[in-house]
Amino acid sequence: MMKACVIGWPISHSRSPLIHGYWLKQHGIDGSYTRQSVEPASLAAFIGNLEAAGYAGCNVTIPHKEAVFRFINWADESTERLGAINTVYLRDGNIIGTNTDGEGFINSLRQTAPNIEFANKRALVLGAGGASLAVVNAILQQGVSEVAVANRTREKVEQLRKRFGQQIIPVDWDDAADQLGECDLLVNTTSLGMRDQPSLELDLSRLSSRAVVADIVYVPLRTQFLVDAAARGNTVVEGLGMLLHQAVRGFSLWFGVTPAVTRELYDLVARDIDPGFGA
Repeated sequence: MMKACVIGWPISHSRSPLIHGYWLKQHGIDGSYTRQSVEPASLAAFIGNLEAAGYAGCNVTIPHKEAVFRFINWADESTERLGAINTVYLRDGNIIGTNTDGEGFINSLRQTAPNIEFANKRALVLGAGGASLAVVNAILQQGVSEVAVANRTREKVEQLRKRFGQQIIPVDWDDAADQLGECDLLVNTTSLGMRDQPSLELDLSRLSSRAVVADIVYVPLRTQFLVDAAARGNTVVEGLGMLLHQAVRGFSLWFGVTPAVTRELYDLVARDIDPGFGA
């Protein structure tokens, strides 16, 4: 039986087993995907013992995404640039790390907004943390000409600029609304708007109705930020799509089948997040 898992500390909140369990059943694969609680002091031993424990690999979540670099044999160039790993797999005795967050974000955008264009467009990204890194890297790879990044700590945006170059435009958090007039894609990568977190306060009045608005928060399924954008006529992309799409390549690497993100899967996970979904 093929096995994979997701590791973190804590890990009880992860919905990855629901996603991968659905695909295993759908494709009739004799396999399992479980949560494994791994404290930081045990990370090296767990990663080094993956093959002996019968795992094909694992997903990696907080707080291990950066630390796991020390315990793998190789990572692709894009993942090295990000400095964060969310997927580990084994090949010929080697432990390999990669990051699927960026492609998960792009594929989620394309599923919801199939006509979205990136070339020579301008994006505004809210936040400069780890999730922002993956989103910024991904949209730059798609050909976006400029990415304005607004963050409460200017230093973190300057670090992004050093990493990605002059296409990154640092913006003070309080000036974010001033950037909306030239914005084709607006993305929230902060935890603002998440359940039990403060709301995201941003005046959208200058935003073109043609702009696509995305939020990586998926609890709640549709944040007030997206509700407000949708009310203005903007196409909105919910965070759950990124969660589902980032899981695709890992499943393919471990189990040898490339699964699809379907409406049925979306509804399954959405009901787990919000039992009243679809009622």
